[in-house]
Amino acid sequence: MSTNIAVVGGNGQIARMLHPLLVARGHTPIALVRSESHRNRLEAMGAAVRLLDIEHSTPGDFSAAFDGAHAVVFLAGGGPDGNIERKRTVDLEGALKSIEGAQQAGISRFVQVSAINVDEPIPDDASPVWRAYVEAKRDADIALRDSGLDWTIIRPGLLTDDDPTGLVELGEDVARAEIPRADVAAVLAEVLDSGAGIGAQWNLVSGDTPIADAVAGTSTR
Repeated sequence: MSTNIAVVGGNGQIARMLHPLLVARGHTPIALVRSESHRNRLEAMGAAVRLLDIEHSTPGDFSAAFDGAHAVVFLAGGGPDGNIERKRTVDLEGALKSIEGAQQAGISRFVQVSAINVDEPIPDDASPVWRAYVEAKRDADIALRDSGLDWTIIRPGLLTDDDPTGLVELGEDVARAEIPRADVAAVLAEVLDSGAGIGAQWNLVSGDTPIADAVAGTSTR
């Protein structure tokens, strides 16, 4: 079934890989972005574009931006720099407002990209930026699990810009390793298209199993 899928953080690296994959499967990605300057590039990928400033919008603004969507994907992040505050305002508060916005809009399906092993204790010698990042992702995941939505949480390992392999390891207890961003996008497309993974939280790294088989196999365990 063709659906409209709102992508929060719609100009991020994984999002730009996800849009064409969704279009190829007959869906319409709705790229939510802060700047009008991204419109032409994203529309060329087949995405509809709506403006949303994550840090300065209310949950009601998110709900309005989600109008007509059947699912929400949270892909936003505060970036790799040392701005601790943006880990809170984007990675955490952006997720919280997306969750509330989906609830207000009556959208039940919600897929969130987090990070591997963020529930584990943070080492005492972790940098303040890393601590803020892990805490933000951890708390966003907790909020989504408690939301009552039809959620799936994907927790990739170390992201790389390598070419996609189409082969992954996916599961609750998968050990930390690398994964190309393109393979993360492909897993998201499979989860959204198939409807698999509701109520599941999966670690994701490169492996030996084709993506469709990994998603289907994990969902039936």
